[in-house]
Amino acid sequence: MNFVFISPNFPETYWNFCDRLKARGVNVLGVGDASYDSLDGRLKACLTEYYRVDSLEDYAQAYRAVAYFSWRYGKIDWLESNNEYWLETDARLRTDFNITTGPRLKDIDKFKSKATQKIYYAKGGVPTARQSKVTTPEAAKAFLEEVGYPVIVKPEVGVGAEATYKVCSDAELSAFFATKPSVPYVMEEFVTGDIYSYDAIVDSHGKPLFESSGHFPPSVMDVVLGNLDMPYWVLPDVPAQLRERGRATLKAFGIRSRFVHFEFFRLTKARKGLGEVGDFVGLETNMRPAGGYTPDMMNFAHSTDVYTIWADMVTADKRLLPESGDDHWCVYYGRRDAHTYAHDDNAVMARYGAQMAMTGRIPAALAPDLGDRMFMAHVRSDGEMQEYFRFLSE
Repeated sequence: MNFVFISPNFPETYWNFCDRLKARGVNVLGVGDASYDSLDGRLKACLTEYYRVDSLEDYAQAYRAVAYFSWRYGKIDWLESNNEYWLETDARLRTDFNITTGPRLKDIDKFKSKATQKIYYAKGGVPTARQSKVTTPEAAKAFLEEVGYPVIVKPEVGVGAEATYKVCSDAELSAFFATKPSVPYVMEEFVTGDIYSYDAIVDSHGKPLFESSGHFPPSVMDVVLGNLDMPYWVLPDVPAQLRERGRATLKAFGIRSRFVHFEFFRLTKARKGLGEVGDFVGLETNMRPAGGYTPDMMNFAHSTDVYTIWADMVTADKRLLPESGDDHWCVYYGRRDAHTYAHDDNAVMARYGAQMAMTGRIPAALAPDLGDRMFMAHVRSDGEMQEYFRFLSE
């Protein structure tokens, strides 16, 4: 099997995907804009060959790289980056090289457009916040007469909380339109709730081979805009309604042969047309693994290896790794260099070192979302988790 991995060096943990593929006899062919010498040695050991381009933004260069691999190794069976940013590039390359194991260019709108996603959520019977495309101030005010302030405005196509704003008044609305970027925006009613994820690895028939859930308080948008610390965790199990609505979303979007990350609100305040306190409401779909180090957190929480489960999905279209039965919380805390803490890093390690799964600096590209320094630990109860967050945040 020939597998072209686009940008396999970012995030840095993605060498694990390549490693598990290689262990299953796959030719792993990397395409990226980083120099070969700068690649992690573990990644180099996984790659059959690496083709460096000056810029992955230049489609012609990416096309030439895949064409070269096709000439040298034969038909390309898979092409993937597992990265939201390159989703359209991946799809375009699959289309041009007739690679049928992932979304093609015709599928991309429903995966990238936050407006189009609403159609598929409705198809699956999953409630979502009301939304309107941002066109003129007059149209925005007409929408506001329906939903009231506050509202969220965000790019129709975008990654994470990039260029996302909360608008609470006419004055803020006017300021938004005065400085609005030229890209299409959508406006959405504000939902009071916590953010949960439904994460899954899905086979070619749309069947989940692995499921997990993360809890993200506060929202990533609040973290980015407020330069806040970032606490979040992976749960021991997926809440029943979230599992049901996650699977309905998989079916509605026709997801096949992918690692996906869906975001939901769990309502902390009842909202007419959406649900009662505790209900899950669709937020957005991401056709890639959860960001940052969350795949590793899934491994620690479920005593498993999602990289292996994913590679077996690719090569065997089934799960070969049995469930461990040892599930608990894996908790993450991201600290900011700009803040001063009562307990320094050494004190954190002195108290929690035996439970610590991973620590270290966060790459600059991920720091706005995840903090500058991370501490990831195992805990066995909610009370233990709350004490961990209290100690690190003080």
